[in-house]
Amino acid sequence: MGWLNSQNYRTSPCAKPKALQRFHSPAYISALLNAEKTQSVSDEVKRRFGLGTLSNPVFGEMYRRPATAAGGSMLGAELIWNGGIVFNPAGGTHHGLESRANGFCYLNDPVLAILRLLDLGLERIVYIDIDAHHCDGVEAAFHGSSMVRIISIHEARRWPFTGLLEDDAGGAAWNLPVGRSLNDDEFQAILEGMILPVTKAFHPQAIILQCGADAVTEDPLSRLALSNNAHWRAVSSLQNLTPRFLILGGGGWVIILGLSAVCGAVFGQP
Repeated sequence: MGWLNSQNYRTSPCAKPKALQRFHSPAYISALLNAEKTQSVSDEVKRRFGLGTLSNPVFGEMYRRPATAAGGSMLGAELIWNGGIVFNPAGGTHHGLESRANGFCYLNDPVLAILRLLDLGLERIVYIDIDAHHCDGVEAAFHGSSMVRIISIHEARRWPFTGLLEDDAGGAAWNLPVGRSLNDDEFQAILEGMILPVTKAFHPQAIILQCGADAVTEDPLSRLALSNNAHWRAVSSLQNLTPRFLILGGGGWVIILGLSAVCGAVFGQP
């Protein structure tokens, strides 16, 4: 469509184990590497690390693929350090836990990106998640944090069944479970009445938006009814609230499956 040129793209590096250990345990990373190498897991590894299950299957690139997505999000954090906007469509794996694969998420690239920004000296980061599923891995990582604010809009009574309205993650999170058939007008009310005021009040030095596509009406694994206009409005409303903006992909079982193969970050100025 002529929106971008070759200068807008960066190739995502495949993150090395040491970089991933900024959040994930060495034992888990070792198990993930070995599972890719042998294409199998023992019963003990399955029990301890959640690998080789129905929702975290063994496949050919089970380390390289998520490690490249994580590398893209960490690279994105570095690219926006001096200001700008980065989109990593392969990012947004928000269920990954410190020592366990979870919900098709083997690594947690949003957590790794946030930690990279904190390591670079930022002190106020807002993480916003509009995926149909609650960001349980991100919330667990920053429970009680005074430097990270988490805002999650997700379908009520849907896996992983966390993120209740009264759950504030030790003061770090704002959770809003929504009912089935949430539409664009209702989302706009949430955007204006909750997401934007909470974000502005924190005076963020950076915003990370997990823009999961599984909330769109065509998606078979949720019962929300958004169009992609809701995602456009979220992006356009948030980009002027911070000098640093990192947008991640996420869930989605229609369009996003094609995007998940893209492991490059798109970079631009605000």
